[in-house]
Amino acid sequence: MSDQQQSSVSPAAVPVSERIDTTRPHSARFWNYFVGGKDNYEVDREIGDQIKTFFPGLVDVAVAGRQFLRRSVRHLVEERGIRQFLDIGTGLPTADNTHQVAQSLAPDARIVYVDNDPLVLAHARALLTSTPEGVTDYVDADLYRPEAVLAQAAKTLDFDRPVALMLLGILGHADDFDQARDVVGRLMAGLPSGSHLVVYDGTRTSEGMIAAEKAYIESGAVPYYVREPEQIATLFDGLQWVEPGFVRLSEWHPDAESETVPADVDAFGGAGFKA
Repeated sequence: MSDQQQSSVSPAAVPVSERIDTTRPHSARFWNYFVGGKDNYEVDREIGDQIKTFFPGLVDVAVAGRQFLRRSVRHLVEERGIRQFLDIGTGLPTADNTHQVAQSLAPDARIVYVDNDPLVLAHARALLTSTPEGVTDYVDADLYRPEAVLAQAAKTLDFDRPVALMLLGILGHADDFDQARDVVGRLMAGLPSGSHLVVYDGTRTSEGMIAAEKAYIESGAVPYYVREPEQIATLFDGLQWVEPGFVRLSEWHPDAESETVPADVDAFGGAGFKA
């Protein structure tokens, strides 16, 4: 997410075509290509194909990330009783978005998506669907202004009840990890007891992943930094772990679907809750 902030701007009111840059790769389009989507451009496919030639495992990271979203939302709804989700860094809609998974299990679930990327904004209407019993909303706001994010989300979510804060594949864009940790802390501080934090990101757990990071940054895209799992896990300081803690995505409540990616996929994730 960029440093630009729009506060609850209607998608129809934003001149999206003037804000979309098709001359350099874009993270949401890049991942969309890797998971088989169609919302990408030649520049995204070129860097994607380049990386796949020397590190096809990055495709597994993208696929494992979508699987982790489905499993984590399902677990929070079925096992933890969560009915409210604040999904920041939404990305482009594909199959089984947060609201679709949550509301398929709990029709009264309330979901707020947050992003301020122009391409995501252009697709916001695809996200704004809901069961009659629940609510799905979209906020055009900046992750790095957490109090503004919470103020907008509070128009839809009830902050007297637990909320699941979803930060999936987004914090790698923070070039300063201390800033990322501060933002997460401020967001969780604004949520009530019983709220959950869910995070996954790519990790420096293979030479191929490190090489992919370098190639992606050199392409001119907004940088994405892979970090050590132990460092990312500090985002959960002060929270109680949901078992099994912060682990490779393939190890977090695995099911038959998760067995379709290698066990040593270069991405870790986990969930914790605020006592």
